[in-house]
Amino acid sequence: MIRVQRLSNSACDSLSLQGRGDQRTPKTDSSVMTDPSPSAFPPFTRPLMIGRRIGVAVAVLAAALAAQLVLLGADAAAQAPRAPAPVCGGEVFARGRARTIIDARTFVLDDGREVRLAAIEVPEMPQPDAAPAAPGGAAAKAALAALLAGAEVELRRADIASDRYGRPVAYAAVLREDGERSVQAALIAAGDARVDAQVGDRVCAAELLRREDAARRAKLGLWADPYYDVLEADDPAAVLAQRGRFALVEGRVLSVHESGATIYVNFGRRWTRDFTVTILKRNARKFAAAGLEPKRLAARRLRIRGWIEKRGGPWIEAAHPGQIETIDRE
Repeated sequence: MIRVQRLSNSACDSLSLQGRGDQRTPKTDSSVMTDPSPSAFPPFTRPLMIGRRIGVAVAVLAAALAAQLVLLGADAAAQAPRAPAPVCGGEVFARGRARTIIDARTFVLDDGREVRLAAIEVPEMPQPDAAPAAPGGAAAKAALAALLAGAEVELRRADIASDRYGRPVAYAAVLREDGERSVQAALIAAGDARVDAQVGDRVCAAELLRREDAARRAKLGLWADPYYDVLEADDPAAVLAQRGRFALVEGRVLSVHESGATIYVNFGRRWTRDFTVTILKRNARKFAAAGLEPKRLAARRLRIRGWIEKRGGPWIEAAHPGQIETIDRE
């Protein structure tokens, strides 16, 4: 039979204080043995259990409060006004309404001026007795017509004031009761246009490229047609087959070297066969200022946009930093 020596009243009081946070430790006889039966536990166990329950309750309340604060913060963020898209272009030089839509980037104002939209590439419209045009031209024209219908149009100057035919080149916005909307950004976001090789303002270019990337990933508009798939630089035959077209080409740079007044960004070992991008030395500072120093492009994965030409192998001349995107992290 197991003998249990009971603690004195003073020892029990001391232990009860310890359960309430007192740091004093009671003295006990070393011969004390514990009995697993309930009757063997001294009276100080009840304060300890109550303290633990209070601690758990406080922790639960704290967690609930923290969760509520997170929800309130998320709701406030959702209700906060979004930063407006950057305004592309310079000063406003004209306002009016579109009288006629010629194609997806050309329209006639009600004052008779024919306007070309800056910063975008769109498919040409089919012409009678001509070679088949690239797909999507009619749909892109319809998209522009829907944007401009019944709205006042505001025109801002582009880097190039006019094209070779004397037509003003502009960034356009439609002005409606619900606010101003960029025509170029809307066409690109819907996949009805691609970003051109030349967009002067870096912030504007970044926003347009972001919208194009989202449309391409979602296969919207033109991007739903394999004709507009991004070409791979390591398949030079496929790139060369698109000679004379505006296209996007992706690949990893093998080497960069200079010769005369030109910098060659090589995507293969043989320039007579492989894809190459050229940059004139006089433009090198412009690329470096945009974070694209030509000599440091070796081993980088790039996306190039421009017109495919043939110089030995397929070739694109990069005259503007906006033609080159680094995509190492994609």
